Amino acid sequence: MSTNEPACPAPAPDQDAPDARTLRAVLVAVSVALMAVIASVSGLNVAQTHLAVEFGVSHGTVLWIINIYTLTLAALLLPLGAIGDRLGRKPVLVAGLVVFGVAGAAAGLAPTAEVMLAARVVGGIGAAMIMPITLAVITSTFPEEQRGRAIGVWTGVAGGGGILGMFLSALLVDVADWRWLFLLPVVLVAVALAMTLKSVPDSRESSARPFDTVGALTSAVAVVGLIFALQEGPEKGWTAPATLVAVAGGLAAAAGFVAWERHRRDASLLDVRLFRERGLADGSVTLLVVFGVQAGIAVVLFPFLQAVLGWSGLPATLALMPMAVVMMLMSGLAPRIAAGIGARRTTMTGVALGGTGLALMALFVSADGGYVTVLPGMLAMGIGMGLSMTPSTEAITASLPSGKQGVASALNDVTREFGTALGVALLGALLSAGYRDSVEGRLDGVPADVADAARGGIAGAVEAAPAGGSHAGQLIRAAEQSFVDGWQQAMWAGVAVMAALFGFLALRGRKEPAPLPGGDGDPAVGVSAER
Repeated sequence: MSTNEPACPAPAPDQDAPDARTLRAVLVAVSVALMAVIASVSGLNVAQTHLAVEFGVSHGTVLWIINIYTLTLAALLLPLGAIGDRLGRKPVLVAGLVVFGVAGAAAGLAPTAEVMLAARVVGGIGAAMIMPITLAVITSTFPEEQRGRAIGVWTGVAGGGGILGMFLSALLVDVADWRWLFLLPVVLVAVALAMTLKSVPDSRESSARPFDTVGALTSAVAVVGLIFALQEGPEKGWTAPATLVAVAGGLAAAAGFVAWERHRRDASLLDVRLFRERGLADGSVTLLVVFGVQAGIAVVLFPFLQAVLGWSGLPATLALMPMAVVMMLMSGLAPRIAAGIGARRTTMTGVALGGTGLALMALFVSADGGYVTVLPGMLAMGIGMGLSMTPSTEAITASLPSGKQGVASALNDVTREFGTALGVALLGALLSAGYRDSVEGRLDGVPADVADAARGGIAGAVEAAPAGGSHAGQLIRAAEQSFVDGWQQAMWAGVAVMAALFGFLALRGRKEPAPLPGGDGDPAVGVSAER
């Protein structure tokens, strides 16, 4: 990753700069707030059956209850991040925490699916006010020499918080009731709100230019269209009218956004010319790929633990914790490592380790060998993800002016959301295709209706096995081995993607960065030599 100077010189240290104790309190406050948002992204996944039974709705409606939160969050990140820069980061963060907390309480008490959907939409709005501001508070509050470590903590929470949220949610479902899933985010929000009001300082951008409303709207349409297509494509089909319309609308809005932002130049929501700066481009590409692969791995790992190994939700989520823990630890250590060997080398080392972890899982995964066959790969993945995420995040925030840190943080978050949706869609599709191709040749003699159920996926095969009579054992073994075959196909695809990313970063490291725009009002940017 590039070691470029920030796109705008940081303001001179204030005489009343926060002391170490206040900085720790600020970091804890924004980390707790971020944890509430991240936990709500993945928490409901462990309660899909409970939601369907409670509200008497289809699986498709349950998926909407889960996905509408992420869709709303992703769509509003850039606009609300920019609003936070203008109105003040502390008041927007406080307002977001209040909105998010009220929405969480309403979702926990929702009497119908319609109320639940509305509460999730409002929760997504609150989350979009919180998520970019938490990182912007760090970049605008912490001195430069301490900023890297603070970003490492933030990145660790963002990367591993989803798995931790899933584990705590599964624990609540097992020991209490699915409605208690919303207790955890509400409690976290209450703690974050109290700490924010006490410790977080305010900062804002001074700008005489009007807010870029057109840019905000087109960015929201682009994000909604593309992420909707990625979420619905595997379910409805990639050639379904709804998917095609979403892709076309999203791409058209994205093209319109870029054209409009180039026209607006210094008054734009996001100056797209800054992507010519190596740190911003490389950081964005790295986060897109890394989060895509991480999310895709979760799609593969969870059914392996549940359907192949027969574990319930709580042990399955607990089994993912080693990867989350090492990811969070390495995210915190990454700035120190980068200070010694350089940010780009740290990132490339992380990418290489992540690809190695995928290869280990592809080579050694086994239904008979169980969890120990995938654990070394998971640990390598966690270390690699942690090493690559923090320098990439720091590169993005350092590439935008100090007055645009809400936008920089939102861009970082949008990239993560796109990567997650892309990874789930593509690696999930590869797993399913590999399973179907493999299981077809293993169903000889199995009754037709039972074989049809097995072709739909390993969960269907396990459920239909008792009806297979003497073929039940054959069906289970066929489904397990076919899942492993699909797993290997998805893992090798991930290895190829990580290798391509490594090559991209290596080649970019040998090139001189393109000059940044230097027209009227553009920040003059000095580029330091690569470490």
